[in-house]
Amino acid sequence: MNRREALATTARLLGGTIVGSNVFLNGCKSTPEKIASFSEHDIAFLDAVGEVIIPTTPRSPGAKAARIGEFMNVMVTDCYDEHEQKIFFDGITTLKALAQQKHDTDFVSLSGDDQRALLNAVNKEAKAYANTKLHNDPEHYFTLIKQLTTLGYFTSEPGATTARTYVAVPGRFEGCIPFSDGKAWAT
Repeated sequence: MNRREALATTARLLGGTIVGSNVFLNGCKSTPEKIASFSEHDIAFLDAVGEVIIPTTPRSPGAKAARIGEFMNVMVTDCYDEHEQKIFFDGITTLKALAQQKHDTDFVSLSGDDQRALLNAVNKEAKAYANTKLHNDPEHYFTLIKQLTTLGYFTSEPGATTARTYVAVPGRFEGCIPFSDGKAWAT
């Protein structure tokens, strides 16, 4: 075998490996079934709920600035399985119905105090459920909303750069740095 034949054989083997692996990996993807999709009203509703959970303060923007509703849309439709999606969408429906039932208007139109009171009552319900649920029971819908709000906010640009101490390109490791501004590190 000469050098030219060896290179051609190697190229065919490597090319087949790359093409073959791509076909193999694409065949193994398991995309969750989507049971529903978020409307613009749902995203605005989740922004309002997120803003109550992580409100704007003089030192940092709130969850609405991090566009938390859009983050939840992506996470729920792309990462949650069918059962978790159903819990989440049923929870949105429940929260909307509670606002309508107790205040005769939608959640987004409520005053900040009424929004906080409603979500505090639901949070107490979620905590009571967490204390009584078994290991295999699903999470409460409000627990899912709080978890996604926290994750989305602290991994967003406003959450990581203004609510926490952020160093874009950290230097060398220093194990003993004075804690000066009272904010946790983002990186």
